[in-house]
Amino acid sequence: MSKATILNAQFEKEGELALPEKYEEIAAQNLYLYAKSFLSSIRQNGAHTKTRANVSGTDKKPFAQKGGGRARQGSLKGPTFVGGGAAFGPKNTRNYNQKINKKQKRLALLYALNKKASEGALFVVDRIDVESAKTKDAAKIASKIAPRDGLFVVSALNDKNYLAFRNLPSHYLVEVSELNAYIAASYRVIAIEKAALEQITKED
Repeated sequence: MSKATILNAQFEKEGELALPEKYEEIAAQNLYLYAKSFLSSIRQNGAHTKTRANVSGTDKKPFAQKGGGRARQGSLKGPTFVGGGAAFGPKNTRNYNQKINKKQKRLALLYALNKKASEGALFVVDRIDVESAKTKDAAKIASKIAPRDGLFVVSALNDKNYLAFRNLPSHYLVEVSELNAYIAASYRVIAIEKAALEQITKED
């Protein structure tokens, strides 16, 4: 059974919180499929080529059908000519999105959180709040919990916290409603408010 570390107001270890035992049975395949789906959904899909129907130029037959000893050609727009259209090139109309079920999304997130807990990298705090809205104060909190990089999850995002954390290059603040498995798996350490964790782990 994986356990999250509970931190006090000074961000020092106070105890441990056991995650439900059934999280151990969730397959890693759920996280893989969600990450694949997430990355596909943000793909820009900018590659686009013109076919022989799209390139500009004449459709006049370049030379006589017979008598020249050359292979017959009907147009200079073919893919064998310089400036001609591409054959089987990429199109920006292609849809790369991969469907994933709602239940599988949830399982992927629970797996990611349980994995962090098993590594000792999931910390639970009562509140993540930077009243001053200053980045240096947010950096002090970050250095205590996640010196290298970390994800901070709050139950409700306010302007002060947003301003404080937005300029930290290796740390990210996210509201629990926006949290997904890919983001959770991308950071070494996760610090989450108790209310936010309860919101995630409660039964549907």
